[in-house]
Amino acid sequence: MLSYEKPMVMENEGIAEGVFTASGKGSGCYTVTAYIHQTPEEGRKNYVIQVNGHHNAAHNCNGQILTLNFNQAVTNVTSQGSLVGGSGTSSIQIKYSYFNNNIDNIGLGDIYVESASGLQITSASLDDSDYHC
Repeated sequence: MLSYEKPMVMENEGIAEGVFTASGKGSGCYTVTAYIHQTPEEGRKNYVIQVNGHHNAAHNCNGQILTLNFNQAVTNVTSQGSLVGGSGTSSIQIKYSYFNNNIDNIGLGDIYVESASGLQITSASLDDSDYHC
């Protein structure tokens, strides 16, 4: 019988495996994390991205622009938001229409993109400066 060994999490800059955590701030009121949680496999040729935004400000808003930057170009972008730019480039912008409170969390899951192998997210930000209520 084998004995249990507690797993260790280690950071290795040289290995991405299609998963990369990026963070940033939008208009100064969002803390953003983004990561690739599914990579292309047989029968599916896209990457699936999860973005989480924490809003902490003295205002509410009814819209956001998500900007995701990658290490290479992405295409065929789909999400629950509206793509406003960047397909075919390494930087995409997606418009969302979520109303949030002064302190709130937004989960922008299931963003689908296609790209060559080795895709990494280099930065992510949410900006609501055009949508203050």
